Amino acid sequence: MTTFDDREKAFENMFAHDQEMEFRIQARRNRLLGEWAAVKMGLTPEETDAYAKAVVQADFEEAGDEDVIRKLVGDMTQAGIDIDEAGVRAALEEQAVIARRMFIE
Repeated sequence: MTTFDDREKAFENMFAHDQEMEFRIQARRNRLLGEWAAVKMGLTPEETDAYAKAVVQADFEEAGDEDVIRKLVGDMTQAGIDIDEAGVRAALEEQAVIARRMFIE
């Protein structure tokens, strides 16, 4: 019975590790996305850092990526950047690939 318990514990640990890694990748992706948007809006380095943190925080409002996409589309439109939801989603996917590579390497 202990072998089964050990296997169960190992799977639980692996699941917890995978979930933590996915959370970190998404947080890094959101930070990179915030930095991307800040460059497009012409923010200073200090403002870019603060904005990237705000984008990461926006992801905690609701499950999924919709809260982040809404924030970026709204902020960029308000800054006079011509972008739509599809453009932000494309950037989100690009930044997700970069973030995943950062953690794998």
